[in-house]
Amino acid sequence: MTDTRHTKSASTAKSGEARAKLAELGLELLDHPAAGSYKPLVIDGDLAFVSGHVGWRNGGASAVGMLGDDFTVENGQFAARDAALALLGTLEKELGTLDRIAGVPRLFGMVRALPTFTQHPAVINGASQLLLDVLGERGEHSRSAVGMTSLPFGAAVEIEAVVRLAW
Repeated sequence: MTDTRHTKSASTAKSGEARAKLAELGLELLDHPAAGSYKPLVIDGDLAFVSGHVGWRNGGASAVGMLGDDFTVENGQFAARDAALALLGTLEKELGTLDRIAGVPRLFGMVRALPTFTQHPAVINGASQLLLDVLGERGEHSRSAVGMTSLPFGAAVEIEAVVRLAW
């Protein structure tokens, strides 16, 4: 049984609301090229499983480096925000509109960091806050934030998500 008490239906979201919020914030969605034999998004019933995304600008990862060495927590938050902009970009490309997002039950954040770095949740807050800013209540989610020694393209942050869709 699915508990949808905490997700705002896309039918109650105004058409173009997420796009308008992005414009208001002065943000643009980012592209994220697939790097292998997989799909960036797979739909199963009313759930979309979105593959790992890093922020992508000028033909490469937007933030290459390691937290606790090359980057501060604030730099990491910007990297996480870029990863969320890429994830939303894929959703819009695949779904045709962000209005089909009814909720985000799950966000998983990976932070490339030194073993002594412990502020992974603060870094992934950059992605969490972007989802809340753009989607409002529909962007509320459960989340994990973990450390990694390496991420694709040398990226500082990678995120993936499970998104509930409205039909």
